[in-house]
Amino acid sequence: MGDKMKKLLIVLLLVFALYGCSATSSGPQKITAAEGKEMMDADASIILVDVRTESEYDSGHIAGAVLLPLDLIESQAKTILPDKNSVIIVYCRSGNRSAQAVSILNDMGYKNLYDMGGIIDWPYGTVY
Repeated sequence: MGDKMKKLLIVLLLVFALYGCSATSSGPQKITAAEGKEMMDADASIILVDVRTESEYDSGHIAGAVLLPLDLIESQAKTILPDKNSVIIVYCRSGNRSAQAVSILNDMGYKNLYDMGGIIDWPYGTVY
């Protein structure tokens, strides 16, 4: 590979990296369980939110998750999630409620939202 090709490749990689970073702040992002775990392992300040029902949460949830059922988001988000600039990862059972929750939170002014989909795709174990 010639020097010009190497430079072009580096420039393209930098453009892609910068675009990827700016995309994070443009609205909610869909992430995989692996991406969510990597993010949480790297940053303990990330808030993990389970939007299932209390009985679903009690039957097994991801360690460190806070419960905020979908039907209570609008009334309780300000109390449970007071900092609208916090990085928040949302999950449910299969991914439907997490998408709804992220949309509601986005409309409420939360800035750093990630939809991790469903706990059914979480291979890292749960707690009770």
